[in-house]
Amino acid sequence: QVQLVESGGGLVQPGGSLRLSCAASGSILSIYAMGWYRQAPGKQREFVATSGGMTNYADSVKGRFTISRDNAKNTVYLQMNGLKPEDTAVYYCNADVLTTRRARENYWGQGTQVTVSS
Repeated sequence: QVQLVESGGGLVQPGGSLRLSCAASGSILSIYAMGWYRQAPGKQREFVATSGGMTNYADSVKGRFTISRDNAKNTVYLQMNGLKPEDTAVYYCNADVLTTRRARENYWGQGTQVTVSS
């Protein structure tokens, strides 16, 4: 079993910054990719950014958000700058991992709330 624990959400004013973290632990041999998704009230979950063989961003966050990984700690970060009210959502960490059972599996974190409001 693999666990993803997120932290770093909160309330911030428009134009402000937050840094999200997600640490993966458990039966991990290696991690193919880690990324972030978000879900706003009444909307479907949407892709934000991913870091694997390549780094990709949703168009809505390009130039404002930066994803990075610490492979030694199995941790992914999302630095969010220039936050806008439309960035308000629950942010979910996702990991695509090779487990100790030699199985490729996908996991989600529990989510962390980000609220951008004055």
